[in-house]
Formats: sequence, C-alpha cells, structure tokens
Amino acid sequence: MTAQIPVPAGLLRRLGAMAYDTILVAALAAFTLIPIVAVNKGYIVGAPVQTLLFLELYGFFTYFWLTRRQTLGMLAWRLTIQTLNDQPLRLSQVTLRFVGALLSFFCLGLGYLWVLFDKQRRSWSDLLSSTRVVYRARTPES
Repeated sequence: MTAQIPVPAGLLRRLGAMAYDTILVAALAAFTLIPIVAVNKGYIVGAPVQTLLFLELYGFFTYFWLTRRQTLGMLAWRLTIQTLNDQPLRLSQVTLRFVGALLSFFCLGLGYLWVLFDKQRRSWSDLLSSTRVVYRARTPES
C-alpha cells in the first residue's frame, strides 16, 4: 500500500461539491420554512427567520467540517479539508472558513476564483483559516 499524496483541489471540483451542498442546504431550509409558513399563514419575513436560517447554514458546515473534515458534497467529489500542520480542525478555523465562504459569495465568487491564481490553489476560505482543500483520487483499495 502506497501513501497517497494529496493534490490541491481545483475550481471545478470545488464548484461541483458546492452544487451538491447547495441542494442539501436548500432542502434543509425548506424543511425549516414549511412549518413556519404553515403556522404564520404564509408569512416568513423578519429577522428571527433570517437568523434561524443563518444559524442553520453555519451549523450545517460546522458540523460536517468538524466531524468529517468534509461536507456531503465534498465527500461525493472526494475533497477533504486539511490543516497546514495536519491537526484536527478547530472551531475557530471552521468559523473563519465559513466567513471566507460568505465573503467569497458576496464578492460574486471572487474568493473561489482566487484558486485559479494562487499557486497552491487556495481560496479565501483556505487563506483565512490556514487550511487547504485537497482531492483524494481513488486508489485500488477504495
């Protein structure tokens, strides 16, 4: 058995994982909003609902990044988050990754396009949290 050298994840794989995760997060939001709509006779406006959805989004990513180092979308695309010193992810790093993802999203994807220009294929989330996303190719054992 040979040790596999992790390869920095490229933009297309990251986007593929994000597409999967978007579907999952949208389903989670729908699962939350349907009862709220039913109870409030069709109205779902206001800071409490927005706060709930934001915390749900943060919780989704925090849970998967801390427990598995990957979301379900990342699992499908064989991506994993690594710390630079190969230690377990800390809550502070996960929170910084989340902030970096939000910044990237609100800056029209610029933080993700950064992968194309960074020699180590790092996004803003990677840079902020001192982590990297790597691709693990299939091996004969997997």
